[in-house]
Amino acid sequence: MTAAEEHKRATLYRMVMPDHICPYGLKSKDLLERHGFTVEDHHLASREETDRFKREHGVDTTPQTFIDGQRIGGHDELRRYFGESVEGEDATSYRPVIAIFAMALLMALAASWAAFGSVLTLRAFEWFVAISMCILAIQKLQDVESFSTMFLNYDLLARRWVPYGRLYPFGEALAGVLMIAGAQLWIAAPVALFIGTVGAVSVFKAVYIDRRELKCACVGGASNVPLGFVSLTENLMMIAMGLWMPLKALWLG
Repeated sequence: MTAAEEHKRATLYRMVMPDHICPYGLKSKDLLERHGFTVEDHHLASREETDRFKREHGVDTTPQTFIDGQRIGGHDELRRYFGESVEGEDATSYRPVIAIFAMALLMALAASWAAFGSVLTLRAFEWFVAISMCILAIQKLQDVESFSTMFLNYDLLARRWVPYGRLYPFGEALAGVLMIAGAQLWIAAPVALFIGTVGAVSVFKAVYIDRRELKCACVGGASNVPLGFVSLTENLMMIAMGLWMPLKALWLG
């Protein structure tokens, strides 16, 4: 072992019990090893041993990492020690929306390739919007009450008729599924056009006129996505599909 390797040593105390292995302990060990540390890995194999360790070191949680005899702390503190970002529970993030739209696009392109042998088709764009609607509806349907509560913060119709907030995800899902199938557009188009228009007006008023800083309910009630461009885009996409699909059917018919 070289002198440099000898110097980069860390001591880690983490819970490793028959019925529980602390995930943050594993993440701390991995983080240390990725930064070139040799880890002296101490397992806290029982609740009693864990509680005793906490009392002795005056800490409330495990895992705990020590480097050069200095206590660094838990996984978040270790990330900060290495200069890596740590997001708080209430931190806003666009990651959920990016993941949804990216997967919807890839699924639409894959379906277009399977159906037409090309990804560059008009149907691929239609599927992208419709699949996005379905995935966003899934996010809301996981906890309809939580979504509807957040929705009441800004939706103009839901404020006048509270049950609308609980019906919205079902309408979005129905329109999305029918548009994927290209069927029953006399139902899908008006539903998408209606909820998209009400939503767009509500978001525009809340964000760009009233200048309110709110969380978007578009990806579910537990999201930390800021209300604004993303939700407005979702609603404009529904409006566009609500207008385009029947026009296309009339044109082709």
